[in-house]
Parts: sequence; C-alpha cells; structure tokens
Amino acid sequence: MANIRIVTDSTADIPESVRKQYGIEMVPLKVHFGAETYLDSVTIQADEFYEKLKSAAAMPTTSQPSPADFLNVYKRLIGEQPDAQIISIHLSSAMSGTYQSAVLAKSMLEGEADISVVDSKSASYGFGMLVVEAAKAAQEGKSKEEILELISNIRNNTRIYFLVDTLEYLQKGGRIGKAAALFGSLLNIKPILTIDSDGEVSSVDKIRGQKKAMSRIVELLKEEFGERELDLTIASSAEPKTEEEFSQLLRDHFRVRGITYTKIGPVIGTHAGPGTIAVFAVPVT
Repeated sequence: MANIRIVTDSTADIPESVRKQYGIEMVPLKVHFGAETYLDSVTIQADEFYEKLKSAAAMPTTSQPSPADFLNVYKRLIGEQPDAQIISIHLSSAMSGTYQSAVLAKSMLEGEADISVVDSKSASYGFGMLVVEAAKAAQEGKSKEEILELISNIRNNTRIYFLVDTLEYLQKGGRIGKAAALFGSLLNIKPILTIDSDGEVSSVDKIRGQKKAMSRIVELLKEEFGERELDLTIASSAEPKTEEEFSQLLRDHFRVRGITYTKIGPVIGTHAGPGTIAVFAVPVT
C-alpha cells in the first residue's frame, strides 16, 4: 500500500486537533506586529491574534514560508519513511508566494522524493477541506493519483462566499484582487465576495446590511445547488452570535449533512480582518 503524507500550510485554518487526527503536516506562515514575529497557529493562535489586533499601533504584515521551511519538512518525512509519496496543498498562488516556495523545495529534491505540489486556488478552509479529505483518503489507502483526482473534484464543486466587516484589511494587504471596484461603497453596504477560478478574491454582489447579505448568500447557493444535500463549513472571525445566526439560516434552507466550524487564523485574519464570516459548500455525492 502506498505511503502517502499530506503537507499544507497554516492558512488552511485546520484546527490542530484535526491535523493531529489525520497526520497532516503544517508549515506556518509568519505574522509581524512591528518588530515582533509570530508563527501562524504555532506561536500565535486566532484568539490571541484578534486581541492583539485591537491595540496594534499599525496593521500587521505577513510573510510566506521559505523554500528551506518546506525542504526541511519534506526531508524529515522522507527520512522517516523513505518510500513516502508527498502531496503538498497550499494557499492560492494568486494570493501568496507560499505555493512557489513549496515548488522550489520540491525541485531541490528532484530524483530523491516523489512530491506533488497543488495550488488550491483557494484560501482558509476553502482548501483546508481539500487537505482534510486528502488525508482521510490517504488513511483509507487510496493511491496518489486517486487522491489528486479527489482534490480536483472537490475543488471544482466547492462554492465559497464570504462577508468582511470592512474592505480596509483586504485593500491594505493587497489581496483585494478583482473586488477593487467595490471601494467607495456606501455606508453599511456589505460586499459578498468569493474566490474565483483563478484563485483571486472577486465580488459577487453588494447588499445593504449583514442579515440581508447572509440571505443573499442563501439565494446564491440555492441557485447553484437547488435541493441537493450539502456539507458546509463556516469559518469566522465574527462574533459568535453572527456565526450562530448564519448557521441557523443555512440549516433552515438546505438539507445539511453536517457543518464544520473553524476560526479564521492569524494570517488570513490579517488580510480579511475581524468580523469576517465565510461559508464553504460542497454537494454530497
């Protein structure tokens, strides 16, 4: 049976308990508050990050892992299991150089290791779910080719919608992508955003008020999936009350097999900001 190891980065926003359960290796990005540097989801967790953000004198910045960071992980995995095949799944290359760092690390092991690096063209649990499903399939004994096909199928069938409290963080972080035209919006206009097939943030609609925006997301998912049963994930840096309201709204309108909840971590939170809420929807096959 193939010995397959799954590697990702911290922007997948996969809870540590889930990473441990499925043996997922995680390479952290970095968050910088002035002269202080933290490893995303290692030396700073989501709750601490958002508390720190409230009193920060300036916006934090982020940086990608170096090729050496990936190389060290790949070498360790091959050292532990010389026959291991590695699937390394990462944040959209349109948003970060993380994917490219992984590709460079792979090239340094050409001929020594069997590594496939996947550009998720997504962010947060939009690709976190790909990582988890890949790790489950690896535990079930699926082949590398089967797992790569599974990743592609889930990615192509996933729909992502999210609301940010303010576009300020996306703008200052340079991650606004195709949503740039939304600037100058009127007070309390909530842009509904997605991540498109190019892996960029783009706008879907603009709705006045958060509750109406959530209802519009329900309409968009209805248009896409109709009455199909769905697996949902809600990723949030919003207040628990907002998360509960959104969750109930989705349950009221869809046949939901299950809802996974995760926090938007420090690096994604740096660019999306507090008060963000996202839904990732995949039809049950």
